[in-house]
Amino acid sequence: MSDPNNEKNYTQFTKKVTIGCYIALAVAILFFSGLLNNVEGFKWLSALDFATISGKFGTMAHPAKNTFIGEGGVSARAGFLFALSLAPTVMLALGVLEILEHYGAIRAAHKLMTPLLKPILGIPGLTGLAMITDLQSTDAGAAITKDLYDNKLVDRKELTIMTAWQYSGAGMINNYVAIGSAIFAYLTVPIILPLIVVFVMKFFGGVVCRIALNTVFKGDFKDEQQ
Repeated sequence: MSDPNNEKNYTQFTKKVTIGCYIALAVAILFFSGLLNNVEGFKWLSALDFATISGKFGTMAHPAKNTFIGEGGVSARAGFLFALSLAPTVMLALGVLEILEHYGAIRAAHKLMTPLLKPILGIPGLTGLAMITDLQSTDAGAAITKDLYDNKLVDRKELTIMTAWQYSGAGMINNYVAIGSAIFAYLTVPIILPLIVVFVMKFFGGVVCRIALNTVFKGDFKDEQQ
């Protein structure tokens, strides 16, 4: 007999997906993906971007390398300050997600992305927002993923596959632009090509993880409601 506490809470996805749901999903994708950041000729659009609204902390004695966390911190105290720095990003992401979920963004994502994600990764389309968010912010993506798991919208196997996808090339867009820009002048291929390769390899890693969970580690999930 299945345990009701372990069953996925898909009740909300039986509701009709309206045009408003798709609009909410489009807003979510634009807000979390980073597509509105640094649009040439439309700099004002960055005011609608997640990273811009998240902002950043001020600097201290040496602006080039110091933030409010300071310099030279060690052990638990330094770790606490670092964890504290993640709070605004996570809180903002979850708050915005609650608003978009109210307007049906997750229902729209579930309907549109399930045909893509289910065959490839074996996860439902409702995970799409968490994965899109991860492209720009690992912290926000992880927070949304945890929220899905806590609400029993994904099980442990799906959570593991999602984590594998996110961990590979985490924060892809932000890290590529911020760090990879140092070698842009030396690239012999279009700048977008390495980014596409990273994106494809995220799916490759997720598929490998799925295969491992369905074969080598299959017994670890036999007690779950599939």
